[in-house]
Amino acid sequence: MLDPRRVDRRDFLKTSGVGTAALAAGVWTSRATAESTSPNEKLNIACIGTANRAAADIAGLASQNIAVLCDVDQNYLDRAAQKFPQARTYADYREMIDQEGDRIDAVMVGTTDHHHALASLLAIRAGKHVYCEKPLTHTIAEARLLAAEAKKYGVATQMGTQMHATNNYRRVVEIVQAGLLGDVTEVHVWVGKSWGGGERPEGGKEPPAALSWDLWLGPAPERPFWPGRYHPAQWRRWWDFGNGTLGDMGCHFMDLPFWALKLRYPTRCVTEGPAPHAETAPLGLTAHYDFPAREGMPAVNLTWYDGNRIPRTVAGERVPGNGVMFVGSEAKLYANYSSYRVFPAEKAASFQPPEQTIPNSIGHYNEWIKACREGSPTTCNFDYSGALTESVLLGSVAYRVGKPIDWDGENLQVTNSPEADQYIRKQYRAGWEVAEDQVAVEA
Repeated sequence: MLDPRRVDRRDFLKTSGVGTAALAAGVWTSRATAESTSPNEKLNIACIGTANRAAADIAGLASQNIAVLCDVDQNYLDRAAQKFPQARTYADYREMIDQEGDRIDAVMVGTTDHHHALASLLAIRAGKHVYCEKPLTHTIAEARLLAAEAKKYGVATQMGTQMHATNNYRRVVEIVQAGLLGDVTEVHVWVGKSWGGGERPEGGKEPPAALSWDLWLGPAPERPFWPGRYHPAQWRRWWDFGNGTLGDMGCHFMDLPFWALKLRYPTRCVTEGPAPHAETAPLGLTAHYDFPAREGMPAVNLTWYDGNRIPRTVAGERVPGNGVMFVGSEAKLYANYSSYRVFPAEKAASFQPPEQTIPNSIGHYNEWIKACREGSPTTCNFDYSGALTESVLLGSVAYRVGKPIDWDGENLQVTNSPEADQYIRKQYRAGWEVAEDQVAVEA
């Protein structure tokens, strides 16, 4: 198996000389910059995952050269190969990254959540730029590791939270950071979607001939295949593969307050919901996060609701089925990815948004492509999105522990519940290990 710590000597020489100065300047240095690649040349991109969300990612990157396709489902792989007949194909991304070498510049990871960390880590350590779908990883420790390794190797990274690129998100961030709502000490985030429930079936069935079930399981513990329970669409509800609705949608909707309020690590998390289930996420969850004061902003409580626990009213206002509500000392603001509304009515009547200070995005995918080619920064790089993912997944940890937890983000540790560590980190199946002992815990 590929050694995830192996780095080709040529790749090391290409990155090491340029990376130190540029990282000190606060940008993500790319191999494209180090090699003086012309900005007119297309990137050679390898895509891990080819269907569903991954298919949308491939479409977003189709302006470049889709050089490699990788999928454990041969039917999915064949359909993608029809669109990109020049692409080389693989079933195992470990083999792909090991064999492709200098023939690829960048990797897109659009797999099930439990593969995100290892696929991204192997690509990073091979010196490749990485675009990875949300949530960035399956565990908190994996998110910290990817952020540290991306910085170490100086590659361009972006997490797939496409709403971050919308103009409305930028306008809301400007409003909040301009102080027009006053001191924001309370935020509510809710999504009326439900990935949860279910029992593991007894026994198993023969997997379809087109599906490599062993590769699909990857780092997860072995279990028999069962039609309709895991692949292709139901895996998010199972703890071994996903983190329920919070894992699916938290990085999209918590991203807005995380950005606007300059959040990083919460100090406490308390959840409400049904009794924890060993196999599956709940049909509805409420999670309360306490964030400390930072950069002139007061401490804030953020509350997440999903599934059958979403509110009908928030801070006294009727709300639709998903969104974010900022509660400030001067006004309240509801937002989703496409619009915002200020409350109360007398505040809305005289409300004047601030001057635009955040440039409109060139596009979430284009931002990463530009970063790969020119070394420019991305707004959802693995440092930012890693910390966001950590906070999102802390809600799952608190729920599974079954009691309030106190979080030391600097040291990646729950201080009042040793049993929580089994959910912050996890065991990996032989041949699929992620070297979490290399996690850098510094902020």
